[in-house]
Amino acid sequence: MKSLRYAIPLVIFLALVGLLLRGLYEDPKLVNSPLIGKPIPQFVLPELLDASKTVEPKHYLGKVWLLNVWGSWCPECWREHGYLEQLSSRHGLTVVGINWRDETADALDMLRRAGNPYTAIGVDPDTTAVLDLGVYGAPESYLIDKQGVIRFKQVGAITPALWNSELEALVKRLESEG
Repeated sequence: MKSLRYAIPLVIFLALVGLLLRGLYEDPKLVNSPLIGKPIPQFVLPELLDASKTVEPKHYLGKVWLLNVWGSWCPECWREHGYLEQLSSRHGLTVVGINWRDETADALDMLRRAGNPYTAIGVDPDTTAVLDLGVYGAPESYLIDKQGVIRFKQVGAITPALWNSELEALVKRLESEG
């Protein structure tokens, strides 16, 4: 009976250690979003380049598109930026941006210096849309199908390797679906 008294705390301790170790070695980019397979949360954001316009998911119904959360303050966003231009120009993918936690002048300077891969860029000054998407860092991207359903989430940069291994085939499949 005495040994059982010590065994229970030991089992609990070992279970907690196991969970902590799993968290240390798990790739955070592989964390599944609970939004995959669900409609993209609706938002209405002012357009960065023309404040008289808005950026809304409903504008892209009927298209497969990539929503990319970025900021000029984000080094990984700078590295990803050129490849997003290739996806837009070479592969014809509609890329929509949400500029997050950024100064307008800095965002415009980044676009001037690095080019603009975006069909439209929403500005989320209150972080409302970004929070509804479950974003916790930049860059993060979401592949949205023609019906407005999130089919893929990437935490971190979209890279040629990711495009070749997963996204290209998924985009083609989604484009061929009604």
